Amino acid sequence: MMTFGDLDIAYDERVLEPRPWTTMHAEWAAELLAGWPAGPALELGAGAGQIGLLALHRLGNPARRLVAVDESAAACEFARANAEAAGLADRVEVRQVDLAHAAARDEHFALVIADPPWVASARTRRYPDDPPRSIDGGPDGLAAPLAFARAAARHLLPGGSVLLQLGSREQAYALSHELRTLTLAEIRIGSGGVVALLRPTEG
Repeated sequence: MMTFGDLDIAYDERVLEPRPWTTMHAEWAAELLAGWPAGPALELGAGAGQIGLLALHRLGNPARRLVAVDESAAACEFARANAEAAGLADRVEVRQVDLAHAAARDEHFALVIADPPWVASARTRRYPDDPPRSIDGGPDGLAAPLAFARAAARHLLPGGSVLLQLGSREQAYALSHELRTLTLAEIRIGSGGVVALLRPTEG
C-alpha cells in the first residue's frame, strides 16, 4: 500500500510499483477532462489503476467515467479494489484484455491515458524489482509506446487527446516522428520521466 496523491493505492510485486512523480500524469489528465469534449476516459496499461483513479478523484465530476485496461489479472484485481477504496467503483470499468481488444471499434473517448512500457529491452535488467512485462518497451523502448499511441488514436472523440508517459523528451520526439495520426503538442517533465500530450493530426 502507498499514498499516491491523496489516494491509498494497494499493489504487490506482481504489479509495477506506482511512481510518485506520475501524479503529474493524473493531474494533467484531470485538467483536460475538466473541459470539452464530454465522454469517458480510457486508460491503457492501467496497472493498479492509480493514474486514472487520481484523475477522476481530482476532477470531481460524477459525469466522467473511466475504462481501465490491463492484460494482467493481478493488475485488474488491484485496479478494481483501488477504485472501490476510492469511492469510484460506480464510475470505473476495469477490463482484463490485451491492447488490441481494449475497446470496441465504435467506442470513442474524450481522453486516452497511456502508461506503456518504455525501457529498452536490454536495459530491463537494471530494474530487477519491476515485472519485466511492465517495463519492456522493445529493442529501442519505442515499440510499446508506438503500439499504445496508435491504439489510442483509433478511439478518440473529436477534440479528444492522448496523454502518454515516456522516459525522456528525446523519446517523445522520436515517437512523434513515427506517428502519422497524432501530433506532439506539449511535454511536461517529471523526476522520473515525461508525459507527452498528443492531439490528432490536422489535415
